[in-house]
Amino acid sequence: MKIKKIIPILDWLPNYNSSHFKGDLIAGITVGIVLIPQGIAYALIAGLPPIYGLYCALVPQVMYAIFGSSRQVAIGPVAMDSLIVATGVSTLALAGSESYISIAILLALMVGAIQFIMGVFSLGFIVNFLSKPVITGFTSAVALIIGLNQFRNLFGVDLVQSDQIQIILEDILRQINNFNFQTTCIGLFSALLIIFFKRISKKIPNALIVVVLGILIMKFFDKSFTDVAIVKDIPSGLPKFGIPDFNLGLLRELLPIALTLVMVGYLETISIGKSLEAKQDEYRIRPNQELIALGISNMVGSLFKAYPSASSFSRSAINQESGAKTGMAALISVVMVVITLLFLMPLFYHLPKTVLASIIIVAVFGLINFKEAGFLWKANKLDFWLMLATFLATLLLGIEFGIITGVGLSLIILIFRTSRPYVAVLGKVPNSNFYKNKERFEEVIIDEDILVLRFDAQLFYANASYFRDQLEQMMDKKGSSLKLIVLDAESINRVDSTGIEMLKERIRFCQKKGILFYFAGVKGPVRDDLFRSGILEIIDLSKTYTWVVKEFMSIFSNTYSMRSYRNFNCKLTCIVS
Repeated sequence: MKIKKIIPILDWLPNYNSSHFKGDLIAGITVGIVLIPQGIAYALIAGLPPIYGLYCALVPQVMYAIFGSSRQVAIGPVAMDSLIVATGVSTLALAGSESYISIAILLALMVGAIQFIMGVFSLGFIVNFLSKPVITGFTSAVALIIGLNQFRNLFGVDLVQSDQIQIILEDILRQINNFNFQTTCIGLFSALLIIFFKRISKKIPNALIVVVLGILIMKFFDKSFTDVAIVKDIPSGLPKFGIPDFNLGLLRELLPIALTLVMVGYLETISIGKSLEAKQDEYRIRPNQELIALGISNMVGSLFKAYPSASSFSRSAINQESGAKTGMAALISVVMVVITLLFLMPLFYHLPKTVLASIIIVAVFGLINFKEAGFLWKANKLDFWLMLATFLATLLLGIEFGIITGVGLSLIILIFRTSRPYVAVLGKVPNSNFYKNKERFEEVIIDEDILVLRFDAQLFYANASYFRDQLEQMMDKKGSSLKLIVLDAESINRVDSTGIEMLKERIRFCQKKGILFYFAGVKGPVRDDLFRSGILEIIDLSKTYTWVVKEFMSIFSNTYSMRSYRNFNCKLTCIVS
């Protein structure tokens, strides 16, 4: 059982049958058809020769099919990671040079090693600090940056490449008169054709269609389109085994970009995997196993000339929609890439670069999530502003600063929300034994001499002062009539030493004022902490109310029903089952 968790292919391969193969075959061929032109295009984004995009589609796919917990996620070259590679490596070497290629391959090894270590030590939870609004803002901004960077190939003009939108736009406006008419026409027509086919059916290999048309046009009408840039010679053959060259100084320089790729690649993969998981019930995504699978894919891939790879949004969706059942679909896609590398590369000689640009632009602009932005505006304004801040930071400051901004803001909001949780005053619903939040139920009855409050968070050092301040405000509103405070601790899952000391201080303060302080709905672990801390010794049971606090705490259950207890001439209302 354990070996199947480590190597998931052993879980589905022994039970593989012909019905699975039919779906996998169709999906594998379909994804392979899309992957080949995308791989060539994404390599150009990364500043690498086109063939390296296909190298990236070989070994990483095989490794993920063996070790990945998802059976439908499509691994390989992706636009976002390609741009990050270009952004980071271009500062160290000239794009397309041997040194540049070597550094990009080394980067894959670094990314894979970090991902693998994180997976082994179960550090997948770290990504949880990136909330969905942050991910939405970041991916939308990166998609826009990738698309604008492809305008140089779409319009046939030598535009600057950057991960800052203001630099790109400035150069576009400055060189707008230099746009190549023929290149622009072919590129825009290709983009419109892709959009047209996508609207008809997502299963149509739109990328392949425009690639074939582009090649045919340039092959037979090349004299009419002399100004249109083409891919030209792409070497054939499979990548050779080799260990990337590296030194400690280079590793230190690459570490920031490597960490960015680790986080982005994992986010892409886990988010896609989770979305595909929701559409079936045959398997479950395991985050740490995904990190291990990605790590092995990138590490082994780097030994065969692959640059950093991750999960593709578009190809994964096509894989699922085409009927993929297992990782066999990925292996079939690999076979198609191998055939292309060995026999079909000369066919891509006349492929216009503007066609590749149109494929990329349509694909990445589809990642700009306007729908999610509208939803966040209606549902949660704070999350909307978080998404917008991440979006603008990524656009204006660059990819690395964008993700740092997103993580930082997520942590700040987490701390803010944790330090200022919701505190509710409870009142009795007329003609019932139920108590509800008086802010949500105006008809509830509030006793003048009793304060019943609920604290909706763990009580610890970050919010202990806030709890004390809120309690003081509530006590001040009650004034001298207040005789009893009951803390509904049903929502308190943990209390630390700071929270306990604050409670002790408040209980002693209440005793000086002649106010009794009791707990209700205390969960077992929290109750144990309160007992060990000596809370029981502070609460005076001998005065006014005769009550067994231990029983008071233990009989509370997950409900807001209330029972009244009387002793002498005073009333104690507590929350019990």
